[in-house]
Amino acid sequence: MRNNTQAGTGPSEGPRLLDAVVLAVAIGLFFSLFLGSRPLSVPDEGRYVEIPREMVVTSDWLTPRLNSVKYFEKPPLFYWFEAVLIKLFGLSEWSVRLGPALFALFGCLTVYYAGARMFGRQAGLLSAGVLSTSVLFYALSRAITLDMPVSILLTSSLLSFLIGTREPEGNTRRMFFWGFYASAALAVLTKGLIGIVIPGMIIFTWMLLMNEWRILRSMHLLSGMAIFFAIAAPWHFLVQRANPEFFNFYFIHEHFQRYLTKVHGRYKPAWFFIPIALFGLFPWSAFLAQAVKHSFPTSWKKRQEHKETVFLLLWAVLVFLFFSASSSKLIPYILPVFPPLALLIGKYLAEAWHKSDLSGFRAGYAALAILSLLIAVGLLILPRYRSDIDHHGLRLHIYMISGILLLGVGMAVVLGKRYGIKFSLSALIISIALFLCAANILMPHVDTRSMKTLALQLKPHLQPADEIMSFLNYYQDLPVYLERRITIVQWQGELAFGSRVEDTSDWMIDEDEMWDRWQGPHRVFLAAGKKDADVLRTKPGIVFFLIAENANTAILSNREAKP
Repeated sequence: MRNNTQAGTGPSEGPRLLDAVVLAVAIGLFFSLFLGSRPLSVPDEGRYVEIPREMVVTSDWLTPRLNSVKYFEKPPLFYWFEAVLIKLFGLSEWSVRLGPALFALFGCLTVYYAGARMFGRQAGLLSAGVLSTSVLFYALSRAITLDMPVSILLTSSLLSFLIGTREPEGNTRRMFFWGFYASAALAVLTKGLIGIVIPGMIIFTWMLLMNEWRILRSMHLLSGMAIFFAIAAPWHFLVQRANPEFFNFYFIHEHFQRYLTKVHGRYKPAWFFIPIALFGLFPWSAFLAQAVKHSFPTSWKKRQEHKETVFLLLWAVLVFLFFSASSSKLIPYILPVFPPLALLIGKYLAEAWHKSDLSGFRAGYAALAILSLLIAVGLLILPRYRSDIDHHGLRLHIYMISGILLLGVGMAVVLGKRYGIKFSLSALIISIALFLCAANILMPHVDTRSMKTLALQLKPHLQPADEIMSFLNYYQDLPVYLERRITIVQWQGELAFGSRVEDTSDWMIDEDEMWDRWQGPHRVFLAAGKKDADVLRTKPGIVFFLIAENANTAILSNREAKP
């Protein structure tokens, strides 16, 4: 096995501590800007903050609960991580979004290290730049979902394996393989069995194609599996012992039925992830075809000379096919393909750095210009289809975003012609980073479903004995901003399983019970959609007081709201 970087490079061209420090500061600052500038998105951010908030309040770190209802859809590692951040920094949009941002930063540093080890220092630096400035990766670095953590843990696992195969027998090789097992176990604790299924699928296929079965003898299987189960097994055992209903729901319903059936109502066509991946990888998708072609072995016999790139290609393709075959598809599911693609593109760009006439590079800039123009046009016509953002101030902001994009890409092209690829790629990375930061400021005006404004208007009026209800809906961020459980009227949704296995009748009620409490001795606040609220207020003999409202939702009360 090779211990140095790709042929033609030396040890000095591998990873450097100074590079890692500079990248950590630069990318960390990039990911942290405006992190707390928008309300929590619903449903995901509300859900994945409320669960760890309840862990902190109840000190029950074993059984995840959402609005006090058992919630076994996912394992607890990311909930634990978020709960620790809440305890350290308090409950705020910034503190809870710090979690995915830290995982994203770790992912970029991991990609840098692996790229520098395998392909040289410049390839590592460019790979980190590609990954951090890809549209979807940046967007999910500030979104509280499980997809960023599990993608980065999968990346850590697979790259630990790949680098481990390059090391000679000894402690270094052992540590990389132990890192592979530990990262896979943490991925299982983050999002379930895909944490081991995906690495296993990729590694098995790679060994088969490369005829590398001998690696099995030096993978430290016994000690590695001991590490894996020591990390992944205890929570599963303990939560099953405390909740006998866990196994069937978690493994059968949430793993096999989610993947094989349309039980979750998230069916999309098989081609769904193609445009998502191409747009999500922007601007670097303009160089994707060239990078893949450049990395692909020219013949079957030469595949042994391209072990690393074959592994990365298999990683991207198999993960893409795995999720495309699923009956349940959401945009963030495709994120695990981004690190291997970033490494392939970074390797290609590093070679172009020294060879400006590299095949396909000029075509990549032409594709980049076309894609940028299409995105700019899409932004400019957005107000026509979203009347809520069609006013002067936001129009100017959209013009600014579009201008940054077009000017940045134009500068990159001009600098490439005049001063070479080094200046061109540097300008492109900086301009795309500015474009993404500017676009981030627009997001609160595009996602208008948050209950934050209404919750902050309601919170000063609340007394301990007051009851807050939501009608025909569960507003995922409302318990977070009010910092208390709410009563849900005539709705179960994702809480149906938990409400069946324990008594939740005090806070999951039907409409008849709602009216009984409305006319009872205590003050009640009710959140409802505007149309539902209008219908409710026509009920004869019932008194309603309007407390607050926005374009989508109204909050009513059975008493006047006096703090």
